[in-house]
Amino acid sequence: MADTEKVTVNLNVVDLGKIDLLVEQGFYSNRTDFIKSSIRNQLSEHAEEVNKLTTDKVLGALYYSRKDLEEVVANGKVLDIKVIGMLAFADDVDEELVRKSIRSLKVLGVLRASKEVRKALDRIK
Repeated sequence: MADTEKVTVNLNVVDLGKIDLLVEQGFYSNRTDFIKSSIRNQLSEHAEEVNKLTTDKVLGALYYSRKDLEEVVANGKVLDIKVIGMLAFADDVDEELVRKSIRSLKVLGVLRASKEVRKALDRIK
């Protein structure tokens, strides 16, 4: 699994020109470097707020196999999943298993799952 995702950003021509000027002057190696740096700076600036808001969430990547979810069901439990980053399900996880094992779901970031599992998760949210 890739640890990055592509994001498209629309900018007005003046802002784009200013970025190009900073790149041309050697402040950044390219536009992407500028954008990544700007995002990191904003996340750093708001780090305290993010930390307060993420106390009950998994930060990073979370993966569920069919076996993981079958164990949840076998133990008579259901999951309340909150992820900031990426949530992925194995290819052999099906809609029925998702319905039995997951009560609620909140993903801020990327969800990797089959179309069938996505459909089941849409009903849970």
